Amino acid sequence: MALSAKEARQLLLASALALGLLVCFVLYGVFQERIMTTSFVYNGVEEKFEYSAFIVFVNRITTILSALAVICFRGGSIGYQLEPWKYAIIALSNTVATFCQYEALKYLSFPSSTLGKCAKTIPVLVWGSLIGGKEYAPVDYIVAIVLTAGCSLFALTGDISAPDSTDTSGYGIFLICFYLSVDGFTSVFQERLFKAYKVSPYNQLLHVSLFSGTFVTISLVSSGQMLSAVSFCARHPSLLWDAIALSFCSMAGQMCIYNSIQIFGAMFFATVMTTRQVLSIVLSCILFFHPLSWMQLVASVVVFGTLYAKTIIAGQKKKPILPVGAGSGSSGTGSLSARQLRSI
Repeated sequence: MALSAKEARQLLLASALALGLLVCFVLYGVFQERIMTTSFVYNGVEEKFEYSAFIVFVNRITTILSALAVICFRGGSIGYQLEPWKYAIIALSNTVATFCQYEALKYLSFPSSTLGKCAKTIPVLVWGSLIGGKEYAPVDYIVAIVLTAGCSLFALTGDISAPDSTDTSGYGIFLICFYLSVDGFTSVFQERLFKAYKVSPYNQLLHVSLFSGTFVTISLVSSGQMLSAVSFCARHPSLLWDAIALSFCSMAGQMCIYNSIQIFGAMFFATVMTTRQVLSIVLSCILFFHPLSWMQLVASVVVFGTLYAKTIIAGQKKKPILPVGAGSGSSGTGSLSARQLRSI
């Protein structure tokens, strides 16, 4: 049966957005791992990049410039649409979570880190109950338990340490757990905060990134890491280019996220992003030679199978797929709530 012109356009657009999401975030993962785990050689001496906060800094600068460009192009507002402290709280928690995400790669392999981050459902349930006043269905708790079991099985049945790491992977697990806790708080607090406001997504992204960039700059300067990081980049210019490429992948991916959810809904987005995590782990194992045991492969199937099942169940509930306020943002593009559009 031949497709109509409208159906063909929809199929083409869906394919383009899915491809954009996969390419942007798979490459994001590759650049992230390469920056944090590669040994750089200068005058015959090997050294590794140790300044995770500097990568966050580059990411935020890129995001600020990109968000400004989009707002100016679309004719939106760059002024505050909420009280500044509300942006600041989200920016602080988001900055801490991002830092933990990068720092964990010093102690955990990329596949271990990526699989661990799949368990973010758990802190979202906790924070949603505590500060969001939400009630969750039994299936949500079942999913959380299965994800925890899958991640635990992965950690206990094979090597999860970063290559050449002399430190215990226990600290890396702590960083991932802390990342999940802070990121879960960010999601729930952001959802609660922006639910009642018609805030342009790019205005939100701009001001959260401005505060985040300010926080990370203060951290880098006060700790003396800014000059050390800049000096490292001067010795190894390829690292700076990787950091910039990572940041553009992040920003382009955010735009694909916005359009995917607005046009095709959350189920389409969740399915593509779960596929992205699978591809990221596979590609990491190929490019960076991470061996996985058979039980770790089983654990991975359990985790990603659960995520796909959760997406299908959510789709069958037929809840609204657009966030509150969609289609009424000040830029004319709608407003995304919560965890859908923010710096990575």
